[in-house]
Amino acid sequence: MSEQQIETHPLPPFLPINAQLLMLGSFPPPQSKWKMDFYYPNFQNDMWRIMGLLFFQDKNQFLDLTNKQFKLTEIKAFLEYYGIAIYDTAYQVIRQKGNASDQFLEVVTPSPLIEILEKIPACHSIMTTGEKATNTLMLNFSPDTPKPTLNQASQAQLKQKALQLYRLPSSSRAYPLALEKKAECYAEFFRNIGMLN
Repeated sequence: MSEQQIETHPLPPFLPINAQLLMLGSFPPPQSKWKMDFYYPNFQNDMWRIMGLLFFQDKNQFLDLTNKQFKLTEIKAFLEYYGIAIYDTAYQVIRQKGNASDQFLEVVTPSPLIEILEKIPACHSIMTTGEKATNTLMLNFSPDTPKPTLNQASQAQLKQKALQLYRLPSSSRAYPLALEKKAECYAEFFRNIGMLN
């Protein structure tokens, strides 16, 4: 085990009781990068711009541009309305380089997926944002469960519960895809699960 500091996830899972979708990233960035105490808190991350484009046709819907902050109350209300839960696939990590890069993130303890799903019984779909999150998620399933890819969902079972697994592009600016192209991928996904017309 590395002698570097183990970090424990700083946020509780966001689990609306009506959640049908669980969105899982890898792990939050260092807190020096945060603009709010919530998921995807780095102002450079495109997740909330993607959601604004998809559901409101406005990439700035959830942004307070004047103060370079997010509109947290509106984000939470949106997630509760649509039944979207959020957490990360890693509960404890070591940042090998001290930054937010998934490439240098060593997962020490995966998140307790079964416990999380028990709190959102209507959930039928899990979506991961990026390769690290997807690989960590797959630790919860039997080795013969196919890993979802960017273009292909997979079926999974967890304690007799049937789940659809989806892999989406990372919303990080480090992922080399334009915002509009990322939004197209996310739009197709949300249409497939019936959350977007």
